[in-house]
Amino acid sequence: MSLPKFIVTMDGRLRLGMVSLHSELVNQGEDCIGGGLYDLDYLSSCLILYRQSHDYGCPRWHLVDTLHVPEAYRGWRIRYVFDDGYHEDFPVSEKLPIEYY
Repeated sequence: MSLPKFIVTMDGRLRLGMVSLHSELVNQGEDCIGGGLYDLDYLSSCLILYRQSHDYGCPRWHLVDTLHVPEAYRGWRIRYVFDDGYHEDFPVSEKLPIEYY
C-alpha cells in the first residue's frame, strides 16, 4: 500500500512521494540518513514530518548542513514530530538552512 513517505539523503535532499517502501525514494548511489511519513497542513502552510522509516530510522538532522527541499514547498514551515514521548518537535525550517530545487 502506498503511503506519503519521505527520506533525507546524506547530501541533505528531502524527497517525498507516495510509495510502498522508503527505498523507492532513494536513487542509486545515494545514502539515506532517515525517513518517515509526512502530512500537509494547507491552512498553516506546514509540512509535517513524523514517525520513522523501518529501513532507515528517524532522520539524523545533525548530519544535515543545508536541507534541499522541493520548490513546491517554498515559504512553508517544516517540522519533524517525534512520537516517542521523550523529544519535543524539531522545527526543521527554523534550525536548518533551506535551499529549494
